[in-house]
Amino acid sequence: MQRLYTITQLTQEFEVTTRTLRFYEAQGLLSPQRRGRQRLYTPADRTRLKLILRGKRLGFSLAEISEIIQMYGKAPGEAGQLRVMMQKIEARRTELQEKRQDIELTLKELDDVEAGCRQRMSELGMSEADVLAGETAREKTGVKA
Repeated sequence: MQRLYTITQLTQEFEVTTRTLRFYEAQGLLSPQRRGRQRLYTPADRTRLKLILRGKRLGFSLAEISEIIQMYGKAPGEAGQLRVMMQKIEARRTELQEKRQDIELTLKELDDVEAGCRQRMSELGMSEADVLAGETAREKTGVKA
């Protein structure tokens, strides 16, 4: 007899909410059996959930995840699924590398602005502690601008 999992068992194992599982069911990604009002998940459903969550961690959309999962049972089957997965991985890698370049550029710009601020603070006779306290050298000495 095939092992079946309750919604509670899967939510605890994968640290997701029941609402998440119901959402994936509504999206057609999971198809639990019903016994009265209780949802029962097969090992195949459990594997699908694992794939869905892995795909989400990797940044794939539910539509992309669904496409990959749907391919598994159809020709060209696993070989086609692997081919599509490799294409999606490469596209995601490229996207993440572009984001990393953008982040590195932004960090460089922030470093430059920070250096400019430090230079100007020095010219005004301010320390970082003054800035954090919200005081300028003029305010400390009572000198008006």
